[in-house]
Amino acid sequence: MSAKAEELRAKLIRNFDEVPLSRETREPLYDGAGARLARGTAALKLGASVDILEPGKRGCPYHLHHAQEEMFIVIEGHGTMRVAGEMLAVKAGDVIFVPPGPEYPHQMINTSDAPLKYLSISTRETPEVCEYPDSNKILASGPAISRMNRLDTDLDYWDGEP
Repeated sequence: MSAKAEELRAKLIRNFDEVPLSRETREPLYDGAGARLARGTAALKLGASVDILEPGKRGCPYHLHHAQEEMFIVIEGHGTMRVAGEMLAVKAGDVIFVPPGPEYPHQMINTSDAPLKYLSISTRETPEVCEYPDSNKILASGPAISRMNRLDTDLDYWDGEP
């Protein structure tokens, strides 16, 4: 392979079966391994990760995006996509599309007795606002800021101003 081909391969290609995985555990509900695939690539507006959930565990807190759109591709196993208050069965081969907006809070849950492996793909829109309905939190993030607060701690517009 030429030097240019090697450089292109490093910028453009990731193999989700060959990337080193990082384990993230927060008992009792969260236990999985994953890797961000787009980091270090030429991707500008797409994010991607591979995630493997242990039986009975969840991928991330129930949340919704105001800017980013997501897609999940189930590679191995089966489980449940909690979305908009409903529990939807998902299995290998399923592609799940989640648009931004308050109509689609979502969370992947492994409701089986075997690992659940899936790809998460998202637009990387900024600024972004995420809401977490179970915990009443909100995350506002952009290129220069990332702040998480509870929705019930509003401040007056003039609070702290001279």
